[in-house]
Amino acid sequence: MLNAADLHFTRQGNAILRGVDLTLEPAEVTALIGPNGAGKSTLLHLLSGALTPDGGRVTLDGRPLADWPRADLARRRAVLPQSLELTFPFRVLEVVLMGRSAYNGRSSLAHDLDVAAAALEEVDAAHLAERIYPTLSGGERQRVQLARVMAQIWPEAGDHRPGILLLDEPTNNLDLTHQHRLLAFARRLAEGGVAVLAVLHDPNLAALYADRLVLLAEGRVQSTGTVDSVLTAPQIERAFKLKVAIQRHPTRDCPHLIPL
Repeated sequence: MLNAADLHFTRQGNAILRGVDLTLEPAEVTALIGPNGAGKSTLLHLLSGALTPDGGRVTLDGRPLADWPRADLARRRAVLPQSLELTFPFRVLEVVLMGRSAYNGRSSLAHDLDVAAAALEEVDAAHLAERIYPTLSGGERQRVQLARVMAQIWPEAGDHRPGILLLDEPTNNLDLTHQHRLLAFARRLAEGGVAVLAVLHDPNLAALYADRLVLLAEGRVQSTGTVDSVLTAPQIERAFKLKVAIQRHPTRDCPHLIPL
């Protein structure tokens, strides 16, 4: 699957990541948490292939990302960035269809339209299909962009290789309801075999939806493992420099962080 080994990355003489190892597995939601400046988005960009590490390597199915043809890679992994500027007056359905560009010559327009419609339905945005994208609110745009990346790695008949979805702070601009809907959707994707990595600011959201947490601090993986093994008061206090208490969620039986 997607594997990062001993990643190092430096920007303008500053070490952003130092010796990071990470593996994304099919049918699993991994949440990447940590304080601002820890290197979370940089790590996601290295995993996507948008950045090249100064040391170490990223492989997909044992093959370096750089060796993958662009269209083949695009059909396996999709990335939802923190923000994406798009000012042309495209309809929402046209924006989602952009996610199907890697299937040119491999898929019919009718099938692409079906996939786009299904992706919009999944993110509770089917009613936006004919709207002009720049007129949408920030939260609506985020949901449309999620539909676009989902259309990009939509399961195709005969292709049983699991997709990879990389989400960079996907709950930005979303209200409380849609934060939970988005992460519940990511959870359902994982149950269908997709490997999901989500960069999240809120450890409590991560605890509710992730199978595994990766706690990044000062460019290194401070802890990785199950939610219970990572979300402990000593580790959160060490990474975030914040006193906390850890209780149990009243209905989900997972840790719940309370600042003191």
